[in-house]
Amino acid sequence: MAENTVTVTVACGTAKHAIALAGKDGAEPVLKDLSETLAEMTGVPIPSQKIIFKGKSLREMDSALSSFGIKQGCKLMMIGKRNSPEEEAELKKLKDIEKSLELTAKKLEKVDGELTGLRNGFLAKDLQAEALSRLDQRVKAAAEQFMKILEQMDAMSFPENFNDCKMKRKGLVKTVQDFLAQCDRIEAGISDHLAKIQSKNLALAD
Repeated sequence: MAENTVTVTVACGTAKHAIALAGKDGAEPVLKDLSETLAEMTGVPIPSQKIIFKGKSLREMDSALSSFGIKQGCKLMMIGKRNSPEEEAELKKLKDIEKSLELTAKKLEKVDGELTGLRNGFLAKDLQAEALSRLDQRVKAAAEQFMKILEQMDAMSFPENFNDCKMKRKGLVKTVQDFLAQCDRIEAGISDHLAKIQSKNLALAD
């Protein structure tokens, strides 16, 4: 067994789960690793979990299990309620939206990288204006996609008790807004670089 792997037993109702946890990148496992594994095994979402060890409720997700005194073979308890099938279905829709968001974000990241390349002179000056125009179109397409994602989430309505869905959507909306702000910054960068090229060309023409 790897040095940073810990096996614990977690009681959930009448069921008992033996869980082997390995920390990420060689680090020792943290409470979040245990919580994520329990969510997969039991279907109880992380915000609804209450993990108890020696009568204490554990909350610090980024703390190492050893900091709570948890070691090989320890027994814990988890209390929590699974989401209803209806809420799980809505969460799945949000996860699909999240995947679409990640794909669009990757396209935007590529545009940002190409713009940096142009600024650093990785393309002949006479070809830069056309390249910038294409980048501008790609940024606008990404911004349009982000707006569609926002509209898609805005159209979703959840019952009062669908707290996980509400939290998930709130986080995704904030992420989309950040990406839209990034679109604005990149567009401004494209305009700025284009203006510099045009002023240089005018100076050369004079």
